[in-house]
Amino acid sequence: MTDPAAAATPSVPPTGAQGGALAPSASQRRDAAPAAVRATAVGAPQDEARVVSLAQDEARVVPPRQDEARVVPPGQDEARVVPPGQDEARVVPPGQDEARVVSLAQGADSLAIAGLVALSTVDWPGKLVATVFLQGCPWRCTYCHNAGILDTRTPGAVPWSAVRTLLAKRHGLLDGVVFSGGEPTRQVGLLDAVRQVKGEGFMVGLHTGGAYPARLAPLLPYVDWIGFDVKAPAHLYRAITRVGGETTTADRAFESLRMVLDAGIDVQVRTTVDPTVLTDDDVHELTDTLFDMGVREHVLQQVRTEGTTPEYRAALAAVRA
Repeated sequence: MTDPAAAATPSVPPTGAQGGALAPSASQRRDAAPAAVRATAVGAPQDEARVVSLAQDEARVVPPRQDEARVVPPGQDEARVVPPGQDEARVVPPGQDEARVVSLAQGADSLAIAGLVALSTVDWPGKLVATVFLQGCPWRCTYCHNAGILDTRTPGAVPWSAVRTLLAKRHGLLDGVVFSGGEPTRQVGLLDAVRQVKGEGFMVGLHTGGAYPARLAPLLPYVDWIGFDVKAPAHLYRAITRVGGETTTADRAFESLRMVLDAGIDVQVRTTVDPTVLTDDDVHELTDTLFDMGVREHVLQQVRTEGTTPEYRAALAAVRA
């Protein structure tokens, strides 16, 4: 993804020795569960799991270790997980007959954050924001100068708690938070993060290339503005992203853009013009395509050589010679 700086301007069950809930035996669980109850084990031995009953006709098994969580049943139709720490698990109840568990693997604390800019004036036009750079990207764009944050295996350098601490001090000083990358929608913890930011009264901005349409969709109700990178006309996408089939990345990108436009979210579409791939005619073709889709703000950006590979710099120099 393009570097943002290149943009245009109750009662508690008995507890065991470790402080966790006493786990029912396998026979107790079997006898206690009515025939109509469905349960799914999630990655834990049967003697280590906890059943969180959401309704009479449904149950899910949540696998924290015995010393990590206990179940407090506030009512017959739901239960909530109370962890020993504030950030280990939370239940988000969207309706009376269901609940979603925001687990360690899905919550904002799971985010691999490569960097945090406390104050930016360029990552969201007209707004003062903090920018959170999330690690990892599935694409390998020719002109990328953020190679250090592309590897999805690299751990984060900044904990989410640091972002929360910053925001607690910046009420009235910041308009919002921009999540950038890398490709931020790659990380499932982003959804919990944007909910938290909105809950604190800040606006949410997002930089994305649209690589994950299915993960982008649930984010849209919480996002106020998007800087969307469109690389090229569909038939030239792979020449820039260098992954997937001939139009795989293009199909995902344009599907994501269509969702953003249909949602009515304020969006600025940006294209970094790579002269080793795109001609003037290609740029005109892309501009026409975007206009027909309903895009009304399309910003063209020049390639920056800083941080790019030696091979790319050589190819760029040859084109410009």
